[in-house]
Amino acid sequence: MNSTLEKKHGFSYAKYGYLFSIPFIVAFLIFNLYPTIYTIVLGFTDSKGLGNITFHILKDDPFKNFRAVLNAPTFKTAVKNTFVLWTMNFIPQITLALLLTAWFTSRRNQIRGQGFFKVVFYMPNIITAASVAILFNVLFGYPKGPINDLLVQTGLRDSAFYFMNSPKATRWIVAFIQFWMWYGYTMIILISGVLGINPEIFEAAEIDGATDTQIFFQITLPNLRTILTYTLVTSLIGGLSMYDIPKMLNNGNPNNATLTANMFIYNQAFQGSYLYARAAAASMIMFVIIAFFSAIVFYLMRDRK
Repeated sequence: MNSTLEKKHGFSYAKYGYLFSIPFIVAFLIFNLYPTIYTIVLGFTDSKGLGNITFHILKDDPFKNFRAVLNAPTFKTAVKNTFVLWTMNFIPQITLALLLTAWFTSRRNQIRGQGFFKVVFYMPNIITAASVAILFNVLFGYPKGPINDLLVQTGLRDSAFYFMNSPKATRWIVAFIQFWMWYGYTMIILISGVLGINPEIFEAAEIDGATDTQIFFQITLPNLRTILTYTLVTSLIGGLSMYDIPKMLNNGNPNNATLTANMFIYNQAFQGSYLYARAAAASMIMFVIIAFFSAIVFYLMRDRK
């Protein structure tokens, strides 16, 4: 019918769809595609110095920057820290998110005030990283701070503990902040996935006498495969791109205990010698690492039917 009207009146509505997509295409080309291509090019050059737009392609040794990055002990430490911090926060994050999802979506236990609890659990995600970093710096302040005061007054410690000067303590604080900020977001995504499952499946399971635990593990989780894949991949990308919290909390200290890959890239590009080319090479290496592990996640979470 629509095609007949279009032919009759001599115009097509399809062109308006293309017109509405132009702003996105232009923004993508300028702010995504161009910087990506420019970064790839920089990785094979001798670009160095803030504001220095003159650089040359390394024809004799095009992979010089990549080897320099891969051989840098600081980069290896940063990549290791990034994986460790992501693992430390993601395991409790997905665990708690799944438990809360099972709690909120239980058909037998109707929870009152679900909206209020969901808002409270999600709220840390909307607080800016700078505010969170300042908050936890104050909480774990030395020699005076709420946590240290509590430890001393309860007799758990004889004197204040310098949390930000301890590599292990700092890592746990960063991991906890990441967990605290993102478990609510993960929970909301999983709840949305559960609400998209056909309710007749749950009704049939209840009629057959299945328990809540059986329903969750044998019905809910298998039907959440796509959502779990999305959660795993996005968390992996976000975790391996971690920057703001460790940077603003303690600048990667002490002894580079919380130095992440993105912080290493920033330091290469904007501190010291302004090694833009090495920063670009490190960015591409991290892109390959993220793509590799994302592919593994897709492979492991694939539908085996």
